Amino acid sequence: MGVPLKRDFPKAGRFFQPDEVIRFGNHELKILKTPGHTPGGLSFYIPRKGLALVGDSLFRGSVGRTDLPGGDHNALIASIKSKLLSLPAAVTLAPGHGPATTVADEKSFNPYLQ
Repeated sequence: MGVPLKRDFPKAGRFFQPDEVIRFGNHELKILKTPGHTPGGLSFYIPRKGLALVGDSLFRGSVGRTDLPGGDHNALIASIKSKLLSLPAAVTLAPGHGPATTVADEKSFNPYLQ
């Protein structure tokens, strides 16, 4: 976006793999590949909590932006439908900002996903 970064960021030790399960303590986090808002977009599903952290891929009644460099509307809709809406209906979807929603509500009411 043309904004110079003033510091060096650490390099990743490794990259998450789609459908990988990360275990820490008594918790499991499943990696869901959800490109579209960004090319490398990821969401994180915590089955035990019935919760998915979806970042800016999906919002209550809407979807993430795809007009920025690397965005792809068709990829975003495909990601949401195949990865997020395939989760159990009662799963809470927590976006990067704004109110949470559920898989059931987005299947029923989100006009971008009809």
